[in-house]
Order: sequence, then C-alpha cells, then structure tokens
Amino acid sequence: MKQTEFVTLYYPHAYAAQKRTGISATAILAQAALESGWGKAAPGNMFFGIKDTDGVNGNEQLLVTAEYSRRADLKFPEIISITPQLRNGQKWFKYKVKDYFRKYDTAEECFVDHCNFFYKNKRYAKALQVKANATAFIKAIAEAGYATDPAYAETLLAVAKKIDALITKQKTKTQ
Repeated sequence: MKQTEFVTLYYPHAYAAQKRTGISATAILAQAALESGWGKAAPGNMFFGIKDTDGVNGNEQLLVTAEYSRRADLKFPEIISITPQLRNGQKWFKYKVKDYFRKYDTAEECFVDHCNFFYKNKRYAKALQVKANATAFIKAIAEAGYATDPAYAETLLAVAKKIDALITKQKTKTQ
C-alpha cells in the first residue's frame, strides 16, 4: 500500500478517534503507520503493536517482533534470537521473539482501543496532558515506555511529519 493510500484509508479512523478523545490524529496515524509498516503488516487489524498480556481469551495472536532491552534475561513466549548491540555508546540487546498481540475485527475497533489504551494506563498521564500536540504527545508516550526501541520518539516524529505533509497534500487536492 502506498503512503497516500494509507492516509486516505485510515485518516478517517484517526480523526474520529481525535474527536472522541482529544488525542492528535497525526500522532495516532503516525503510530499506525510506523507500527504496521504503512499497513503492510497489520495482521488481525492490529495497527499499533499493543500487546495482549494474558494470551488466553481468544483476542490475541502470537507474532514475531523485535524488542530492545539493556538486559539479556527477559522472558517471552518464544525467543528466536538475542543480539548484543551498541546504541549511542550503550550496550543493548535486540530480541527477535514471538509475543502475544491484540487482534480486532475491524481497523476502526483497533483505533478506538488504541486511544482507550492511553486512558487505561496511568503511565501515560503526562502524555494525555499534551494529547492535542502531536510532537509533545509522541515524546511523552516514548518517555513513558510505549516501545522498547530507544529511537522510537525520533522515528515516530519523522513519520508524523510525513503524515502531516500527506494530509495537507490531500486537503489541497480536495479544495
């Protein structure tokens, strides 16, 4: 799927979520794009990489993913590999693992659950204080530990910039 097609198809879900929750549609859509590879990897309509913590009630799927940690002793349902890496002069471990993620009947259901996720988890309280500002929200969720990748905020901010440009381009075409 092309990036423009992704924005055309999923921006309405992000915008509806923004209207309902106040969380920036740009931040929402940027996360969906980054976490799903612009829609190329969204099995079970799972666009945000939200883990399923119990793995037993039928709304989960076991998928291959990459995780990063400063520790080499983490536990996952299945560990495929652990590779030491040097990032910004610090030793990290990149895990290739299988872990449980949520799955959804529709993309819309996933977008709604994604926003609810922030409200249900107290560690995102600071992010919700700046939810209308895509840049501040992205930095705050990264700081709160949304993803294990130490470059998550930087990468997501670059995607958000691209999302904004594509939204602006589409709005200009329809005017």
